[in-house]
Amino acid sequence: MHIYKLWQSYFRMPLLLRLLATVAVLMFSFGLIIHLAEPQHFTTIFDGIWWAFVTGSTVGYGDYVPLSNAGRIIAILLILSGGGVVTFYMAAVSATTLKHEEALSKGNITFKGANHIIFIGWNERTRQLLELMHHNQKSEQFVLIDQTLNELPYRDHSFHFVHGDPTADEVLQKANINKAKYAIVTADPAKKEHQADQASILTTVALRGNNPDIHIITEVLTKNQITNAKRAGANTIIRSNDFMSTLFYQEIFRTSPVQPFELLLEVLKNQQFTQQSLPQKLEGKNFLEVSDYYVASERLLIGIIRNQEVQLNPPFQQPLIKGDTLLLLEKM
Repeated sequence: MHIYKLWQSYFRMPLLLRLLATVAVLMFSFGLIIHLAEPQHFTTIFDGIWWAFVTGSTVGYGDYVPLSNAGRIIAILLILSGGGVVTFYMAAVSATTLKHEEALSKGNITFKGANHIIFIGWNERTRQLLELMHHNQKSEQFVLIDQTLNELPYRDHSFHFVHGDPTADEVLQKANINKAKYAIVTADPAKKEHQADQASILTTVALRGNNPDIHIITEVLTKNQITNAKRAGANTIIRSNDFMSTLFYQEIFRTSPVQPFELLLEVLKNQQFTQQSLPQKLEGKNFLEVSDYYVASERLLIGIIRNQEVQLNPPFQQPLIKGDTLLLLEKM
């Protein structure tokens, strides 16, 4: 009964482990047998095992060879049985490696990491964002979920690809949504604006439902969907159309040679906007004094938020009060 259970356990093992166990048992057995058959020539069991592996793998160094007829018969049996098993094992390893690589490229492998960033949708914005993170040498791991790509060769990129519908729980589980730190939902450029926003909001709901603590950044195209995106659980909402419309306006009616597109891109590549509450020790000081305080640490104070109203570059003599939020620009 014990042997039967052991036999069952053997066949439940993964193929590669089963083959490796078979090779190990077979080589140990032939090594022991040749040691018993020719103890003067194969003085230790390890010498016999070494000979069995070298012979069974068809390497054939020739440092140990059977001298008796019985030893040669054992060698023939080893070549007929062990050689085929070792060859089959090596072929199985190669096939498994190729199969795993193909599954990675097709997005069928579950991501095992943690504290990673999930990107929803493969488009030009996603590609540029990944390039920007790579350029700034960010160490985070990235997972891309997309259902329009059937294959994405994993050697050509530095992120993990998951194929499927991002609103499906099983697809999100493949991306290890429970251990993710951020999720970025980009609008689908192939859909109409209203449909793209609906898809983004539905994806946000699915993300929030699977991980209540994840920070979700959602891109919306139409202004009337901002409230719905907040209700769906988005922490940050990127309003692409509003942003681009403002830049177009600045470009058309600018009165200086500075081009807002290039200037803003250059700033965002090397600097980042941050906000923090006004420290208690700076309460009552004016904007210029507080600005000088942060310049010493290479941080530029560009404005404040007071009563939910943004004030960019307020008067230098304006005193800052308790409850103000500082808007800062600092190097990444």
